[in-house]
Amino acid sequence: MKLVTFDKVRVGHLDGEEIVVLDVPTMRAWFENGGSDETGERVPLAEARLRAPIIPKKFFHTAGNFREHEEESKVVGWTHEIAPWIVFFQNVDAIVGPDEPVVYPEHLTEELDYELELAVVISKAGKWFPPEEAMDYVGGYVIFNDITARDIQRREMRSGVFSFCKAIDTFCPLGPWIVTPDEIPDPHNLAMELRVNGETRQTSHSSRMSVTIPEIISHYSALGYSAGDVLSTGTVSGVAGFSEDAASLYLKPGDVIEAEIERIGVLRNPVIGWQEAHGEPPPERIRW
Repeated sequence: MKLVTFDKVRVGHLDGEEIVVLDVPTMRAWFENGGSDETGERVPLAEARLRAPIIPKKFFHTAGNFREHEEESKVVGWTHEIAPWIVFFQNVDAIVGPDEPVVYPEHLTEELDYELELAVVISKAGKWFPPEEAMDYVGGYVIFNDITARDIQRREMRSGVFSFCKAIDTFCPLGPWIVTPDEIPDPHNLAMELRVNGETRQTSHSSRMSVTIPEIISHYSALGYSAGDVLSTGTVSGVAGFSEDAASLYLKPGDVIEAEIERIGVLRNPVIGWQEAHGEPPPERIRW
């Protein structure tokens, strides 16, 4: 089943080219209630505006699980090790949905990057459980594009802590829908690809994780999960910032990003400038 949030926070699931409307106010409530009844209403998918499928209470941002990303960082002499078992909380106010723009904050960064990630939606509350029980907590899978300001990240990492660089408004595209586990029997068998203006930038496979999804979910269960929480699993190789010609690959206004994961779909987001987004020039440049 593909679960969607659409229009002004309505919830449903796809049935062909229609959305079957569900009797629940938000997607988080759907997970908290363990599901809901149908209202009997159907909406043509072509006439609906899809939103971010869920706004979680907590967004667990994990990293370092694809060691190929660490290996590519060594090629360009990245300033810090991408260690295993990185975690921090993402700013849920930065979440945008499919076809919503990523706003380029020219006053903050000159190095806007993309990161394709598979994310897990947690189905129920839980804490302190082993990997053997972790899949019982999986409510679905969704695509996450971890937009990152690399110049800010380098500055932040001097202290060993970073999150601002990934948490700026619109830097958290999520979607296009949540695919329930019955449609993805093996999350470690999914092709992954990210394109910018049709050009492939990242291509990998979920089987290349150095740890398993149950191990990741269990590892961070010490922090406690709520129904509807989201947990990312880290990006793959191919980011602009670790390229030998990074400057030519960083995102810019006018670009269109397509993040695709097999069995889930395509999360598409355009990049626009501050002026287009806000109707006024960006604030004075902030130097990091």
